[in-house]
Amino acid sequence: MTVLRRFRSGSPAGHRHRPWPSCRHCCGLALDLGSARTRAWIAGRGMVLDVPTITFPGAGAVYPIQRGAIVDVPGTARMLDRLLSHRLPRLTRPLVVVTAPVLDGPAYRERARTAVEVLRPRAVLTVPTARAIALAADADLSMPLLVVDIGAHLTEVVLLLDGLVLDARRTALGTADLAGAGATAELSEAITTMITSMLRQDRTSLTAEALARGALLAGGGALRPDLTHRLIGGTHAPLRPVPAPHTAAVRGAAKILQAAHGHHSATRISPP
Repeated sequence: MTVLRRFRSGSPAGHRHRPWPSCRHCCGLALDLGSARTRAWIAGRGMVLDVPTITFPGAGAVYPIQRGAIVDVPGTARMLDRLLSHRLPRLTRPLVVVTAPVLDGPAYRERARTAVEVLRPRAVLTVPTARAIALAADADLSMPLLVVDIGAHLTEVVLLLDGLVLDARRTALGTADLAGAGATAELSEAITTMITSMLRQDRTSLTAEALARGALLAGGGALRPDLTHRLIGGTHAPLRPVPAPHTAAVRGAAKILQAAHGHHSATRISPP
């Protein structure tokens, strides 16, 4: 998890954080900015948004996030302002946790930070989407874990151990590409190829161990029986679909938000 900025102002002196929503001094927001849909969770209220990732700068619609990359930072900021500013308590600065594709690195995190500034956050943290999914699934992070996240326009395969990313692959394909004939087979083959590549390049047994335990399957693709059936046949390994897989990332980010809120450092600098 990466801290993008420190708190600009702490809570009142001597204030001890209480569980949301009882803590009047605090506001928390978890965000999953997807290419197709934006999802938000607000502390004490739960899921408040699950809407298309679209902004309207003029006469037409613009998609500010494409294939897992924030391509229009001002557009993303306008979208967040329109969707969330009126939902957050007045006179508070939210603690924000944002999910981030594993392989987008500092560029994505910096663009996310800039876009979220419109909400006047106290602090912004990022978490790899794969780790958020694992937390939402209550997975045992002490064991090697393979996460397959099939979004609308981007698919990532990530190997985790103790919550840390050991290896990752991605393809610019997703459920939105499944309309054409043979598209399901193409996406399934791409995922199988990524897993096979990880197995071949892993000099340890961690990838094989994680695959034998069953890969976690999340994202909208986990709701496609035709795709999951092909994946099981291609990998010859079990798959473990996450409950409500399309919202797993934002629910995992919400768990991190709740943990950060209760940490003693939340009144002074940034949560760990």
